[in-house]
Amino acid sequence: MKRTTHLRIRKTHRYLGLITGIQFVMWTIGGIYFSFSDIDEIHGDHQRKPGTMALQRDLELASPAEVMAQLPGTAMITSLKLIDILGAPHYQIIYHASDDHAAHGAVNDHGQVARTQLAVAATGELRPTLNEQEATELARQSFVDSVAVTKVEYITQENINGHHEYRGSALPAWAITMEHPTQTTVYVAAEQGVVTKFRNNKWRVFDFLWMLHTMDYQGRDNFGNLLLRVFSIAGIVTIFSGFALYFVSSGARRNKSTVSHEHRRSVNG
Repeated sequence: MKRTTHLRIRKTHRYLGLITGIQFVMWTIGGIYFSFSDIDEIHGDHQRKPGTMALQRDLELASPAEVMAQLPGTAMITSLKLIDILGAPHYQIIYHASDDHAAHGAVNDHGQVARTQLAVAATGELRPTLNEQEATELARQSFVDSVAVTKVEYITQENINGHHEYRGSALPAWAITMEHPTQTTVYVAAEQGVVTKFRNNKWRVFDFLWMLHTMDYQGRDNFGNLLLRVFSIAGIVTIFSGFALYFVSSGARRNKSTVSHEHRRSVNG
């Protein structure tokens, strides 16, 4: 093989290795952390206090039909649950409605927005979303350790004020940060009346490495982004250029050895 071809392959491999090498290291570090981590600890499951809802047999509850009758006439019920909010049973109703005021929630095929309505199960009375005091107490009751609260925030958008860690979850929500070595933040969905996510330092490390893994530096979960595709292809080219360089170098050594051997034979001949 011509020397120019050999040098071209070597140069291609060198520069591709320099460009992709750092990203390969990031992928490897992330893979090691993922494989050696307990996913339950990352999700904060060990910090979540087991919750059970015990109802008395003689407890009188309002009919769900009475509650649903108070919803907008365009409401299409998709879910009805009985949940516990600070020791009191509540109905949690998720429905779709054509309502311009429904700022939060997914839109279905009919252009209707998903909303959640809470109602006191004992009376059937509709109630507003959780306030700060209720959300804070709910977060403290759900946390396995008895600790103080260092900060409470009300969030209505994703990726705002550092709360990208709550992406893809129900909004609006209360973010209650605990005074704990893990700096755990408990997220409480204000409209749904439930604790939705635990986010601690282990999860934040996981999420940072996940971002480097997917190379999606905004949403962090898009595996089909252009940057990741480019680096994946560049990585394959780097590997194959290395294989090519090995065989080219081996062939060059064999040719050089053969020429040298024939030269010695001619001299000794």
